[in-house]
Amino acid sequence: MAATKFRNALERLATLPLVLALSLAPARACTSFLLRAADGSAVYGRTLEFGFPLESEAIVIPRHHAARASGPEGKQTWGWKSRYAIAGLNAFGLPVVVDGMNEKGLAGGILYFPGFASYADSKTADPGHALAPWDFLTWALGNFASVAELREALDTIAIVDVVQPTLGIVPPFHYTLHDAGGASLVVEPSGGKLKIYENPLGVVTNAPSFDWHLTNLRNYVKLSPVDAPSLKIGDESFAPLGAGSGLLGVPGDPTPPSRFVRAVGLVLSAEPQKDVAGEVRLAEHILNNFDIPMGLVRVSPKETSRFEYTQWSSIADLSGRVYYVKSYDNQALRSIDLTKLELEGRSVRAAPLRPSLRAAPVEFPKR
Repeated sequence: MAATKFRNALERLATLPLVLALSLAPARACTSFLLRAADGSAVYGRTLEFGFPLESEAIVIPRHHAARASGPEGKQTWGWKSRYAIAGLNAFGLPVVVDGMNEKGLAGGILYFPGFASYADSKTADPGHALAPWDFLTWALGNFASVAELREALDTIAIVDVVQPTLGIVPPFHYTLHDAGGASLVVEPSGGKLKIYENPLGVVTNAPSFDWHLTNLRNYVKLSPVDAPSLKIGDESFAPLGAGSGLLGVPGDPTPPSRFVRAVGLVLSAEPQKDVAGEVRLAEHILNNFDIPMGLVRVSPKETSRFEYTQWSSIADLSGRVYYVKSYDNQALRSIDLTKLELEGRSVRAAPLRPSLRAAPVEFPKR
C-alpha cells in the first residue's frame, strides 16, 4: 500500500511543465509537511533553522486582538481585530507568529525564500491593505478558519517590501498553510503579486519556487519504500547490501531541493497511524530526519561561531487543536492546548522556551 502510494504520487508529477530555476541562493533550512491519520485527523510539522538565535517564545494571541500592520520606517499602518485565537511561536519578542495554529485548526508557517521573494512596492501599494512580510501569517490565522476562506481573501491584500528592524533587511518569505480538513496551500510573493499553489503533497521547504520543486521530483520517480530485487547477471546474483535499497538515491544533504525530496519520500511512505496521537508521534520521528546540529551548516568560513541549526520544531494537531514544540536545548515535546486555554483577553501572552540539558533518569519499579 505504501509503495503504491509513493510511486503513484511521484509518477503523476511527470505531467507537470518544466520550470527552470536561474539560481539557487543560500537558503535557511526550514522543512514542513502535513500528515493524515487513518481516522482523517491532520497533523502539521515543521523545523525552524536560522544562522543566529531568533529568541522565539511560545505565545497565545487572544480572540478579538487589535493588531496593526508594520509599515516602512517602523510606522504602523492599517489595523484589524482578529476573529480567532492563535497559539504559536514568535521571533525577537514580537506579537506575531512565525509558526502557529488558530482555534479552528488552520495552521501554517513562515519559511525563508531567498532570491525568489519579490513583494509589492510599499510606496505605491494601498496602505489600507498592505502587510509586512512578517505580518501575513498572523493576519491569516487570526481571521480565517480554513484554507478555502483564506484563499478567497488573498486578492484583498498585498505583502510589501518593508525592512525588518532586527534583521536590517526586507526578509524573503513564503508561506505554507493547512486546515483541519487536510487542505494545503502555498503562498509565494513573486513580481509584486501573490502566487497561490494547491499543495497535494503537503511538503514545503525553501527556494526555489514551489512549482520548481514539483518538477524536480520527476528525477526521483523510481524511488520506492520496498527493497529492490536481486540483480541477476548470467549465473551470478547480486543482492542488496541491506534494507532500504528501494530508496537508494534519496538525497541526504541539507539543501532545500534535497530536503523537499526527502520529506516527500518520508511522508508518502510512512504508514498512516490509526489516530492523531500516533500521527503526532510519527510527525516527531519524521522531523528528526531534518534536525541540523550546530556546526554541520556554517554561515561563513570566517565566522566559526555562526551556525545554521534547528532552533525548534513544531507539530500541530489540527483536529484536536493542540500545538507542540521542542527546542534545540530541550527536546521534550511541550504542548499548548487551545481547547483548555482562556482565549479571550486584551494582551498577547508569552512563555520562554526554557532549556533543559539534563536527561531524566530511567525509573525502575521498587522491589
